[in-house]
Amino acid sequence: KGELRVTEPKTKNSVRTVYVDDETIRLLAEDRKNHPFSPYLFPSPVTGGMYGPDCVGRIHKKLLKQAGIEEHVRFHDLRRTFATMALQNGVDIKTVSGMLGHYSAEFTLDVYTNVTKEMQKDAAKKIGGFMAEVM
Repeated sequence: KGELRVTEPKTKNSVRTVYVDDETIRLLAEDRKNHPFSPYLFPSPVTGGMYGPDCVGRIHKKLLKQAGIEEHVRFHDLRRTFATMALQNGVDIKTVSGMLGHYSAEFTLDVYTNVTKEMQKDAAKKIGGFMAEVM
């Protein structure tokens, strides 16, 4: 009906503790000083409530540009991008799966990850190094 609603998560795995680094905590605490009584982590500066979907889309595009990400990554694809980048940077699949709230690592691999050129290049180097040792 075109209204924003806060609802219960879809699955029991969706309710979880999410760990973040100290710098992220510092930045969030600093930002919180701007709106200490809001129930929202990032309230709209206009309404004090939730951001509307169109506004989130505009902010997302602006942040992509600031981050130097040229290709368009849809907001919906951020979970997949996170999973792929985490794996590419050495985070094990079971940990990534848990962070995303998935019931299995297999589901994470099948649905949420992509193989990047960097991953393929790294694999080629590892195999090449192994072959050099064997020969």
